[in-house]
Amino acid sequence: MANATETPLPFQLRKIGHVVLNVTDLEAALRFYTEVLGLEVSDRYPDSMVPGGMIFLRCNPDHHGVALVGGARKLDASSLNHFAFEVGSLDEVFRARAWLAKHGIPLVFEGRRRAGCQIAVEFRDPDGNNLEIYWNIDQVGTNAAARPASEWRQARSLEDAVANPVAGQRLQPISDFR
Repeated sequence: MANATETPLPFQLRKIGHVVLNVTDLEAALRFYTEVLGLEVSDRYPDSMVPGGMIFLRCNPDHHGVALVGGARKLDASSLNHFAFEVGSLDEVFRARAWLAKHGIPLVFEGRRRAGCQIAVEFRDPDGNNLEIYWNIDQVGTNAAARPASEWRQARSLEDAVANPVAGQRLQPISDFR
């Protein structure tokens, strides 16, 4: 990060554009990301273009937010920590939890961690990659400071996150998906 005495960068990164995952079973990964998470296929490369094949998936107007490359070996550890999908309401996080349970996908975490204060559910895809579906991550304006650590409030369930909101977090009414 450039400080005030250095020349500023000639660009500003605005969002994570996409994540590309190496997967062991391309068709199983495709089913998970389309049937469980609802992503749509934009394009597909055959084995002749990319060994193992490659599928581009989207969840918004961008051509792809996730791409899957087949033919990976199952590794003990991945360098990926996780990637996250934002949803538009707290109710959708509750619905995502119910949907994942219906599909037999165990949660790794639910609630609110600390920095960012988003309310989320976390789980794994068929290759063990960590995923997050979240709502209401803190917004930090240009030249503003992030929420101080003294205002973070960890919650270990969605219900706890709703019952104990962080300062300034407007919680919407929740449907009966809880």
